[in-house]
Order: sequence, then structure tokens, then C-alpha cells
Amino acid sequence: MPDVIVVGAGPTGLLLAGDLAEAGAAVTLLEKRDGTVSNLSRAFAVHARTLEVLDARGLADELDATGVNRLSEARLFGRVTVDLGRLPSRFPYLLVTAQYNVERVLRERAVAAGVDIVPGAKVTAVRQDDDGVTAETPGGTHRAAYLVGTDGFHSTVRAALGLPFPGKSVLRSIMLADVRLREAPPETLTVNGFGNEFAFIAPFGDGWWRVLAWDRLRNVPDDAPLDLDEIRAITRRALGTDFGMHDARWMSRFHSDERQAPRYRVGRVFLAGDAAHVHSPAGGMGMNTGLQDAANLGWKLTAVRNGAPAALLDTFQAERHPIGEEVLRVSGTIIRMAMLRSPVLRALRGLVGGTVVRVPAVHRTLIGRLSAIGFRYPAPAGEHKLVGTRMPDVPLADGTRLYEALRGGRFVLLGDTKPDGWAGRVHVAAPAEPARTTVLVRPDGYVGKVFAGTPEPAALQATLSALAGRA
Repeated sequence: MPDVIVVGAGPTGLLLAGDLAEAGAAVTLLEKRDGTVSNLSRAFAVHARTLEVLDARGLADELDATGVNRLSEARLFGRVTVDLGRLPSRFPYLLVTAQYNVERVLRERAVAAGVDIVPGAKVTAVRQDDDGVTAETPGGTHRAAYLVGTDGFHSTVRAALGLPFPGKSVLRSIMLADVRLREAPPETLTVNGFGNEFAFIAPFGDGWWRVLAWDRLRNVPDDAPLDLDEIRAITRRALGTDFGMHDARWMSRFHSDERQAPRYRVGRVFLAGDAAHVHSPAGGMGMNTGLQDAANLGWKLTAVRNGAPAALLDTFQAERHPIGEEVLRVSGTIIRMAMLRSPVLRALRGLVGGTVVRVPAVHRTLIGRLSAIGFRYPAPAGEHKLVGTRMPDVPLADGTRLYEALRGGRFVLLGDTKPDGWAGRVHVAAPAEPARTTVLVRPDGYVGKVFAGTPEPAALQATLSALAGRA
């Protein structure tokens, strides 16, 4: 019987399945698509924290090479400049690359690690008992110890759990199209709202461009007919030009919701990515948040498989649900500010926002939230204040970096103590700069424990048993 079934082979499911398989778990990945990688994906932004997550898996440089551009500076509302170049990261920028590039590198890694990807396997029912979880598909029954639903907005797994998905639609009848342009826009990402219209243009890098257009006054069903002339007209009103838009290869309508499941875990079943939370496209945080869900859950499932207390799995809800709420707040604020109708309020938005963002503390908070570099998890009572914080990619004494040492899903113990019994799961490394503490870094790059000086063997063993499993 497989250890874990993952439902949905989008970025979140592929990262999670790859993490589990690299750690030795038997993983079945059920995907309702026929196995092809779609080029119709909506996401184009890969933020700094996600690049760090991928760096810890040896994938960041490969994905970086697919990028159309690296944006170290972003402009909101015309006058609010966000300087991502100030991020304390190896990746102080936003990488512009299509979601299908992310899926490709994650799929190749998952397959190489031994993930059993089953295409055309639409899950129709999920049942669980004390011993495992069963997923029904038209092609047969699959069973494993745990199941994770990464099957998107219309999650069958979430419905099978009976979980609500409270929230509301923020934007209706958003139009999408892949087009050719006779004139390239001057900016890598072109976006503006004017009056009742909003438009966004981003490059695929192969001569095709993704256009997103919206008219506040025209709310029609998602299946309403759509032609390129309608998209052109809205783009001209929002941006002043349609850049010679022609030859659409694909067009569609969709609506953007803000929703979050109240629970990410029910027994042996978990939700991650869009199955757990959806929000507006503002800020480009959706795919990134799902990938970080996967990085958080993967090492915990691995640890419990290796003998860690099952209660460790409850921390997925405790750590990731508040992050999902914060992403909803941030993206919701941006989209509402972008859609202000009053010319007076729009003018105040630019004036006040441009002034406030120049305050260093405000700017640090803003770029930390957008990039996810600034998010932290709550430290348990009595623990050091650094527990739960993102660990920077510090240089190591052997000339390598921390995030290189994390590869393979390992914990990294920054110090000179070598515990017995966790070979292959815990890597001991000396930081390039001597420290007065010993720090245990979790496989997802967050601080798991801080010891004053050299830890007592019994204390270290207790910590590793709780977080990494039995020796």
C-alpha cells in the first residue's frame, strides 16, 4: 500500500509528491488530466521565498533560466514603488515565468524520484478509516495511509470531507486570452486600471502574450461567448493601446474568488494549495502559497512515517492556515485599491501610498508579505524567539550554503554536535561565522529548535525524535 496519495498534479501536488518520494515514501499522484502539461496556466510570478524553496531542492537555477525577466522593482497604482531588490535573499526579485515551466521542472523531479503519476484519474469519492484512506476513480480504487487534496478550487477531496469553502467572488467575468502583439509593451508586466476597466499583459517568452481584461460594468456568465474585439476594446481603455493584438489561440472567461477552508486536515486527509485557499490574482501570491503549503506538509508526513508523533501533523493547520488568511488580506487589499472607482480616491491612493511605502518599516513589511520572506510560524510556548522564523541562506564553513545542505529533504544542525542514529536525515554543518547557539533547521528552511551552546545529548535526541522521527 502506498504511503500517500496526492490528488492533483499542479505545482502544489508535484512538489509535495516529489518531496515525499525523495524521502523514500511510496507516492501515487492522481491527475484528472490526460498527462499533458497545459500551457493555459494563469500564474506568471515566482516570488523570492518560492525560489528559496526550490533552491533547497536544487531546482531554482533551472527554473530561473526559463524566466522572461527578473523584476527587482514593482509599481503599484502608478506611484507606489516596491523595491524587491532590498529583500534579504539570494533571489531579491520576482521571476516572471509561466506556471507550466514550474510544473515541468517539478514533474521531472517527481518522476525521477519514483512518483507513480496516474493520468486520467479523476477522483470521484474519498473514504477514510482508522487504517488509511481510499480514493475511487473510474479506473479503479487506490488506498494509502494518507491522502492530500491539491485538486484546486473545485476540489473533490474537500467536498468529500464535507468542508465548506466560505468566501465570495471578488471579480466576475474576467477575460483571458493568449495572443500575438505587433508591438511589445515597454514593461515586462503591463497592468493598469482606468475607470471601469482593468487590463494585464505578460509574456510567455516565445512570442505569445497572456492578456487579462475586465470590465466592471459587464458581468456575464463564464460560458458567455467571447471574441477578441471585446478584449481589445477593454485593453485600449485601460492601457491606452492594445499593442496590435491579433491571432488569439485561446480565449476564456473566469471569476476570481476569495475563499478559505476552515480546516486543512480531517483525520488522514489534508488540503493544500487552491483546494485549501483561493484569492485574487493581485500580487501573484496564489501558486507561491500553495508551493509553500507543500514544503511545510511534506517533511511532516515523512517524519511521522519515520516514527515522529502523529500530533506533528496538526501543526500544518496551526502554521499554514494563518498564512492563508494573511495572503487573503494582502491580495484583497491590493485588488480593492486597484479597483477604486472615484478619481479622487485613486489620486489619494497614489499620493498616500507613495508616501507611506517610503517608511522603511512599512516597506519591509510590504515586500516581506508579497514575497513571503517575512512570514513566520508561531513558536511554541517557552521556545527561543527564532523558532518558526525563516532561516537565511547562511554560508557554511566548507564553502557551501545552508540551502544546498537542505537538499534531499534533510534537517540541518548548525553546530558541532553529531547525533547518533539520524544519518541521512540530519546533516551537521558548521556555519562560516561562529555562533553561540546550535540551530536545528527544518527541511522547509524554518528554525525548528535553538539550543544555547552545545546541546545535551538527551535534549538533542528528544528534539530530533519529535521532529525527524525515531533514530
